[in-house]
Amino acid sequence: MEFIRSIFEAILFQPLFNGFVGLYNIIPDVGVVIVIITVLLKLVLHPLTSKSIKAQKSLQDLQPRIKEVKEKFKGDQQRLAQETMKLYKEHKVNPLGSCLPILVQLPVFLALYWVLRDGLTNANFDLLYSFVSNPESINVISLGFFDLGKSNIVLALLAGAAQFFQAKMMFAKRAPKAAGSGAKDENMMAMMNKQMLYFMPIITVVIAMQLPAGLSLYWFLSTLITAIHQFFLFRKKKDVGSTAVIEGKLVDDEK
Repeated sequence: MEFIRSIFEAILFQPLFNGFVGLYNIIPDVGVVIVIITVLLKLVLHPLTSKSIKAQKSLQDLQPRIKEVKEKFKGDQQRLAQETMKLYKEHKVNPLGSCLPILVQLPVFLALYWVLRDGLTNANFDLLYSFVSNPESINVISLGFFDLGKSNIVLALLAGAAQFFQAKMMFAKRAPKAAGSGAKDENMMAMMNKQMLYFMPIITVVIAMQLPAGLSLYWFLSTLITAIHQFFLFRKKKDVGSTAVIEGKLVDDEK
C-alpha cells in the first residue's frame, strides 16, 4: 500500500501540486488558478472524455432494442445473453466503453482533489520541485472578496445544476416509436436514468456544501465543460443524419 501511495504521489499528486503552486506564483489569485487548471486538465483528458460520452450515449440509444430482446427471450437466459451480445457486436457498442475511460481519469481527479484540498487549507510545500518558488502561504481569497477556503452554497448549487444539465442532456432523447414495447419508460434502465437525473445533483449539492469553495468551483467548472462537450458531440451526431456515432466510429442505424 505504501508503494502504491508513493507512486501515486510521484506521478500524479506532486506534478499537479507543483503546477498549482507554480501558476499561483505567476497569477496570485487561487480562483483564476483553479479555472486554468480545470481547463488544462479537460484539454488533456479530452480524448478519454469523448470516448466515454460516445459510449454512454450509444448504449443509451440501444436500450429499446435490448428491451425487445429481453422480452422476446425472457424464458431463455442463455439465448438472451447470446442475442444481447450479438446486438452489442452488430452495433459496435461496448457495454464497458463508458466505464473504462472514467476509471482511467479517476486517479487524476483524486490527485487534483487532494491538491486543491491541501492548497486551500493546510498547504505543505515540502513536495515542491527545486525550480518552483515556495510562496510560504496561499491566499484563499479570490477577486479580493471571494473566500475559496470555506464552503459556499452558491457554488454548491451551481455544481448541482451543472450535474443536472449534463444528465438531462444524456437522457433527453425519447426512444423511437419503431422500438415498440422497448420504448416504455417502465423498464429498469428508464427508472435508473430518472433516479440518476434527480438524485445525483442533490448528492452533488450536499457534498459540495461540505467542501472548500475552491473544490466546488472546480466541480462546477469541470461538470459544465463536460456538459458543453457533450452538447457539441450530440449535435454532431444529429448532423450526420441516418448515422450514429458509436465508440468513435460512424455506423448505419439500420442494417
